Amino acid sequence: MSTMQATTVSCPSCGRTNRVPVAAEGRPKCGHCKQPLPWMVDAGDGDFTEVAERADVPVVVDLLAAWCGPCRMVSPALEKVATDLAGRIKLVKVDVDKNPRLSRRFEVQAVPTLLVLDQGETVARQAGAAPAPALRQWVEQSITAREGRSG
Repeated sequence: MSTMQATTVSCPSCGRTNRVPVAAEGRPKCGHCKQPLPWMVDAGDGDFTEVAERADVPVVVDLLAAWCGPCRMVSPALEKVATDLAGRIKLVKVDVDKNPRLSRRFEVQAVPTLLVLDQGETVARQAGAAPAPALRQWVEQSITAREGRSG
């Protein structure tokens, strides 16, 4: 079952390596220094609901394709945003070629397509690559709007 799957991430604060489950409640913290960890995982047709829609933090979904040059450019920028916003967001990457149901569900017509999900509901959407500062601003505006609605 995918809840047992984990990814390994280095803590940006102390550098220690931590195992982070792909699906879990709460927000991952470093086992050593207790600082928030970046949460970056892959998901697909079979485990997207568990990994992305049930997360209790906003989820940035990167709908990408392995052959896509702009996707390869935006990936490190998104990873930087996920590191900068550790504890506030989860980054979920989905290869649209390997996951046609998700591609159809989110009506992907160009890659990369980026989404911000709040409990499975799309609250922001953008197509195309952008540099890390622009992506961070977009994500922060999206989650701030979300926090404003729920508060």
